[in-house]
Amino acid sequence: MQPIPVTALATSSRPRQRTALVASSDSSFRQRLSDILTGLRWQVRAVESGAEAWAEAEAAAPEAMIVDSWLPDLDMGEFLTGFRDSFPKVDMLTTESSSIQECPRGPYRQELLYALRRSQDTDTAIWNTAPGLSDSSTATGDGDSGQSTVHPASPPAASLSRVVESTPATRQPSLCSAIPFRVETPVHETAAAPVERLPELIGNANCMLEVSRRIRLVAARSTPVLIEGPTGSGKELVAEALHRLSTRSRKPFVAINCAAIPEALLEAELFGHTRGAFTGAVSGRTGRIESADGGTLFLDEIGEMPLALQAKLLRFVECGELQRVGDNETVKVDVRIVAATHQELAKQTLTGGFRSDLYYRLAVFLIRTPSLSEHAQDLPLLVNHFMAKMGREEPVKRVDAGALKKLSAHQWPGNVRELEHVLERGAILAGDDSVLTAREIDFGYAIN
Repeated sequence: MQPIPVTALATSSRPRQRTALVASSDSSFRQRLSDILTGLRWQVRAVESGAEAWAEAEAAAPEAMIVDSWLPDLDMGEFLTGFRDSFPKVDMLTTESSSIQECPRGPYRQELLYALRRSQDTDTAIWNTAPGLSDSSTATGDGDSGQSTVHPASPPAASLSRVVESTPATRQPSLCSAIPFRVETPVHETAAAPVERLPELIGNANCMLEVSRRIRLVAARSTPVLIEGPTGSGKELVAEALHRLSTRSRKPFVAINCAAIPEALLEAELFGHTRGAFTGAVSGRTGRIESADGGTLFLDEIGEMPLALQAKLLRFVECGELQRVGDNETVKVDVRIVAATHQELAKQTLTGGFRSDLYYRLAVFLIRTPSLSEHAQDLPLLVNHFMAKMGREEPVKRVDAGALKKLSAHQWPGNVRELEHVLERGAILAGDDSVLTAREIDFGYAIN
């Protein structure tokens, strides 16, 4: 009998790397979960739709699949039922326990629960201490029902260090110098923030994380959303994130500023008009609402809409039908309405400045964007973001300690938008210099 070569023996005894399938239309969630699973020595296949997940499962024969609570192309219940029938040996988890019914429990369930919890958790202590979780997770899977409670064993320290090192926030270079900055929030709060916040929303303060949390909760639904917040605080970014994470993401996102269009033209702009409907209407035109069919309609500064037009918008919100200006026929349109305002509409309804019946139909779910003064500790992050953004078209400039100190002392009545403009002005004033100093930080055009 011929002896088995040592090299062949070593190769044959090496275990096959476990494969996990991650399905989510949210790219930031996919990346976080993939990074954590990779740190736990999983091979990860990440996809963004149910159809892709099915194809990958046939090609890769994964041991496990973690799927987000909704998919843009398939009904979640039908997908899970069909997937379980076709791949009965795959251990399945979702981000909502109600989606799991009679799923097989795999031998690596605890690792999967640990990874899923890490990708969702905003509790700072979990990132800074060895894991020893004993509370419930949103994805559960113990017992015969397929639902469990998270009690994962602590992973090896090396695995945890790889997870933390792979977090995107640790790989981004800073464009501003480290200085004693006015931050009253404990420094460790920023370590856990990248786990939960959406990429569009720069800031690790609790109020910013709450905005991301609320977006995730409501994005998959068709529920009307009202975004309230001061001018320049990023309300349109919130609306775009709601659309990106929704099942309507492949359909149009149509935005209209109700304060920027004259009252006489706003109705035709929203609802469209027929030829000859009014002077100058030489041809018919599709309105913004109809253009957003199947997608999202963003009504910015909804508080500026005239009362007469509010009544017509109310009719559309109630029945989903619109009537073009000059036309007797109605058109059925399916849109998700997201409205935004810097005013307190609830108070305006008391004074008659805004229709209360329209307000209650638009404000089914409220999201408030904080002013920059409410998350001043995020100023260095925002400075880095805007300097890197400007660096895409010209050499990247750095903000020195003196400039950052001057920025931190400002009140920012124009919020994040004002900060971006001040930095752009400073970059122009700096000329060919690669560093912005306090001399180039000019608030001369700011509203005080």
